[in-house]
Amino acid sequence: MTVSGAQNFPADQILAASGLKTGEVVTAPQIQAAADRLAALGIFLSVNYRYASKDDSISIEFQVKQAPTYPLSFDNFPWFTDAALGDAIRAQIGLFTGVAPGGGTMIDEITGVLEKLLASRNVRGKVTHQLVEQADGDGRMMQFRVDGPALLVQSVRFGDSLATNSEQLKDRISDIQGHPYSRFAAEIFENEHVRPTYAAGGFLHAQIGPPEPHLTANAADPNDAGVDLLIPVTPGPRYTWKGAAWQGNTVFTSAVLNGTLAMKPGDVANGMKIEAEWQRIQSEYARHGYLDVKITPQPQYDDVAHQVFYRVNIEEGPQYRMGKMVITGLSLDAGNRLRKQWLTAPGQVFDKGYYEHMLQELAKPSRDVFGEMPIHYTEFGHWLRPNTSQHTVDVLLDFK
Repeated sequence: MTVSGAQNFPADQILAASGLKTGEVVTAPQIQAAADRLAALGIFLSVNYRYASKDDSISIEFQVKQAPTYPLSFDNFPWFTDAALGDAIRAQIGLFTGVAPGGGTMIDEITGVLEKLLASRNVRGKVTHQLVEQADGDGRMMQFRVDGPALLVQSVRFGDSLATNSEQLKDRISDIQGHPYSRFAAEIFENEHVRPTYAAGGFLHAQIGPPEPHLTANAADPNDAGVDLLIPVTPGPRYTWKGAAWQGNTVFTSAVLNGTLAMKPGDVANGMKIEAEWQRIQSEYARHGYLDVKITPQPQYDDVAHQVFYRVNIEEGPQYRMGKMVITGLSLDAGNRLRKQWLTAPGQVFDKGYYEHMLQELAKPSRDVFGEMPIHYTEFGHWLRPNTSQHTVDVLLDFK
């Protein structure tokens, strides 16, 4: 028996999961049943087979196409480390490589292993699973949770003095302390609050997390434990700003772009300000009609002088002009009044900054726009419809 098309799973384990064994008598329905078992695992989009017979033996090739797989996250299993959970799953599921498919019998098998582990600790609860976005936004993951008695976070500690002494973090600890322990919630806390604290201080290579739960066990009842949460932090060096070099820019000169930067050489390289600078430059391009501009900053770190320098590539794209304005939900007179008040005429360079300003004005009926006209609406929808061939953009406004 052989396998083709499997890059991430060992062929011998795939064959073992098929249920067929060399040397045994086999029938055509048994071969089909083996292919069905492999397909049901969820790790393959398709499973086909072909065979060739000679005398009283048969050679079988399973042809598989792999399905998407996702990293695993164990959301509220503070009784076990990730390594212990992974080892237990790997010991009982031969095809487990540290990732899981989006569905299928392998997910059911993983769930069964986790429930047995909980039972071994006398923990009451049912294991559920779902695909969720990772806390840092870097793709999806298969999250396993225990639906049972909640273990409350009793304390939160940090592995570095900057976080420990941060008044801002002290004000936000209540986001997770006193709530049921959730690794996902702790990771969101790290990304939304701890990481920005270090980025703002110039610690651009700070290593934060993963969160480490420690049980405050009740020996009489494992379900009545609490969690002390440690968020590890290794800050690394503090970087200063060295400057930026620009490529691909024609609308704005490099001197103009450098002049827009708030940081000067020698300043602390505030990571939050740096990200804001790229967004501000993109917004400035959009004010001049360049709606497709792509800004790609590439940091270059000097780990001796602890400086960071950016090479920024700009793909400006075409300049868009104002197309049609499509208004629905207003009377003819009110629509005409709005068109007269709109300062960007068809054919003029589209200013996205002005467009966003007008959206704020129109969020509710405005006398500045409609004067004394009796205008009433409670909902306001808005869309841009770019024409990439003519480089125009239509504005669609819907009032309800």
